[in-house]
Amino acid sequence: MTSISEGNNLGDLLKYEVSSLYSRDQITVAKGQNLKLGTVVGCDKDNMIKIINPTATDGTQTAIGAIVSDVNATENAKAVIITRGAILADHAVVWPANITEEQKAAAIKQLEGRGIIIRKGA
Repeated sequence: MTSISEGNNLGDLLKYEVSSLYSRDQITVAKGQNLKLGTVVGCDKDNMIKIINPTATDGTQTAIGAIVSDVNATENAKAVIITRGAILADHAVVWPANITEEQKAAAIKQLEGRGIIIRKGA
């Protein structure tokens, strides 16, 4: 995973949201996932959240949001993601280490379709 600067918090990632009641959803992070604040995630066929994997075929190839806190899921863990109506700062968004620029662009378009804008310099 590409990491963000130490000390980043939700304010570094989230620059605007319509309302936390609208923009965020409670989800379950799959066991074995160690997600940092700002990680772009997908949802697998079992409705479990994992880091986006553009080459997968289980649902995690589609970006659905970004995690709002660090989650080290030694077991399935409840967490919150931003799923709609928000602006995120590009410097605080965390992508898989092996993602290509084309895959990242596709994921950004998927997030835009959900009303999540990733803004440079925000």
